[in-house]
Amino acid sequence: MPFSDYKTISQVQAEYKIKYREQNFVLKSAVVKKSIEPSSDFLCEFAFNQENMDTFSSEAARCEMIIFPILREIYKHYYQTTSLWVQKSISFDEKLSGTPDYIISRRSELGKTMLEYPLLIVAKAKKNDFEQGWAQCLSELLAARNLNQSDKAVYGIVTDGKLWEFGKLAKDIFTKNTDSFTITELSGLFAGLNFVFDMASRGIKDPA
Repeated sequence: MPFSDYKTISQVQAEYKIKYREQNFVLKSAVVKKSIEPSSDFLCEFAFNQENMDTFSSEAARCEMIIFPILREIYKHYYQTTSLWVQKSISFDEKLSGTPDYIISRRSELGKTMLEYPLLIVAKAKKNDFEQGWAQCLSELLAARNLNQSDKAVYGIVTDGKLWEFGKLAKDIFTKNTDSFTITELSGLFAGLNFVFDMASRGIKDPA
């Protein structure tokens, strides 16, 4: 079944025997040490979009004018070792298959056309439904973990553009970060995103 067929976290838990935890592994006091400030060009474009366009009028608008620009700005600091994918299909088996909204993977020595070792999955919260967003994201994290054939943690983000939530899957334990981040505090959001990007990319040299 496609990732999008999963509607609740408990549905994924029951099928794959995943334990659920809540913890602030993205501590706001800790992420300050890994802070990345958005560039002035980004801030100008982001402000222009919000002031002059209805950036939340549709899913496409949120993706193109809010979510992707933020991810791309953080990705600029990791492009030498990772790849950013938009709507790239992955498949482990008939049940764990589909097309995540965004993937951060290890950069392949064969070039940017090759997907290797998904490290971070980003899913949209359709119609602001974060429960379904996390159900989809968790199933995508399971596919990534199985494709990687590794016990190393894989990380997930669910966002509606305004609110950003973080989680991680390590072995059979899914941990959802208690605190969330918002675009009303861009510096905090960027620090949190950079923290998660950094944690995810630690498995690049030795994915096994």
